[in-house]
Amino acid sequence: MGAYCDEDLPLPVYSAGAPTNEFRFSKHVYDNVHGNINLDPLCLKFIDTEQFQRLRDLKQLGVTNMVYPGAVHSRFEHSLGVYCLAGETVEKLKKFQGAELDIDAYDIQTVRLAGLLHDVGHGPFSHMFEREFLPKVRGDCEWSHESMSVKMIDHIVDTHHIEIDDQMLKRAKDMILASTEFSELRSNAEKRFLYDIVANGRNGIDVDKFDYLVRDSRACGLGCNFQFQRLTETMRVMDNEICYRAKEYRNVHKLFATRADLHRTVYTHPKVKAIELMMVDAMVKANDFLGISSLIDDPSQYWKLDDTIIKTIEIAPNKELAEAREIILRIRRRQLYQFCNEYAVPKDKIDHFKPVTAKDIICSQKHTSLTLKEEDIAVTNVKIDLARGRENPLECIKFFKDYESEEKFVIPEERERVSHLLPTTYQDMIVRVYAKKPELVEAVSEAFENFQMRTYGIKAQVHATPEKKKRRVMM
Repeated sequence: MGAYCDEDLPLPVYSAGAPTNEFRFSKHVYDNVHGNINLDPLCLKFIDTEQFQRLRDLKQLGVTNMVYPGAVHSRFEHSLGVYCLAGETVEKLKKFQGAELDIDAYDIQTVRLAGLLHDVGHGPFSHMFEREFLPKVRGDCEWSHESMSVKMIDHIVDTHHIEIDDQMLKRAKDMILASTEFSELRSNAEKRFLYDIVANGRNGIDVDKFDYLVRDSRACGLGCNFQFQRLTETMRVMDNEICYRAKEYRNVHKLFATRADLHRTVYTHPKVKAIELMMVDAMVKANDFLGISSLIDDPSQYWKLDDTIIKTIEIAPNKELAEAREIILRIRRRQLYQFCNEYAVPKDKIDHFKPVTAKDIICSQKHTSLTLKEEDIAVTNVKIDLARGRENPLECIKFFKDYESEEKFVIPEERERVSHLLPTTYQDMIVRVYAKKPELVEAVSEAFENFQMRTYGIKAQVHATPEKKKRRVMM
């Protein structure tokens, strides 16, 4: 992101009860994805806080830049991008259906605010913090970055005495939670369609995905043939729900296919997962001394936690952090956990799939001179889907034929008329196994193969473990 420009533009602040002639200064910033983004005065009050500026120190893709060097963009950039797209989306609805939908400046301000603040509660290293680290140190802790975002927003308002209408703040927070919760309040909201723009729990099409799909693809040097502009130009609200032209069916499918492809080739890349596994181990070993997990209960302390935790561990002289420091040193020297092999769970077994653990692999080891221990093995169960698990996400999306139509419908009821190339299975489950020491690769690989034979009666992995990797020893 560029710095704020010197030129200040007057723009009214929209809040309940505010005089229409109240003007403050807005600013604009240049974004390498969306171009110039105008920042309205109310949102600037949130941006210019230490809690929001923290997002500059959170990489959007966590440790992925250690495999894709260009993936160094931050949650700060992404949040401004979602703010921009959220505002543009609701303004387009106002342009084409404003009178019908009664969209006003108050609604636009609320949606923008939700877009800006939707990730303010994110932890270090992207989703790894809440999905991998916290379950190991807090058990079944019901914590999410969305819920922390809501707490952080309240903390920012209270700490910086930001004047904002209570109802606007509540609606913005509900919009952030709309991807994980579908309360009766939101389902019966007068303008329910506004809650689908930033984080859409109804069908998964939202500006959060629009931004990160394009931004992540560009940062990693990958192409992105999904065109979100076509969807925002042709969308229409029908019965309090955002619907799309039927001719955009394939473009909608590209949205979910692009997401799945990024998960397969970037987010869950075998090397990326190896580094994530090591980072989790380092943070777990450092947790008791640094009290990392204890910070998630208090927004006034949590905002101090970001990706720099790795440097804190790395340079600390304390003997209590020796094991954690050693793991980080291995990452720096590229002495990573060794990927042994993987297999895709047969599609007829996915419904009853139970996550594989290191213990499962140990129990499959045959009698050899080398006895493996659970701490020698790392297992990751990778789920890749089209955003709705084993369900077809397109079955949740409503389409219309043309702008004269009054009827909305679901296309998959007639999917044979659309294409025979659309998928019939919507989720992959991939089991990957790593050896934490190079000299254990052969033993771990053989135990993994034995596990597959015990579980499925066949060796399900696609390729054999390379002999050179099996023979590798620590120098």
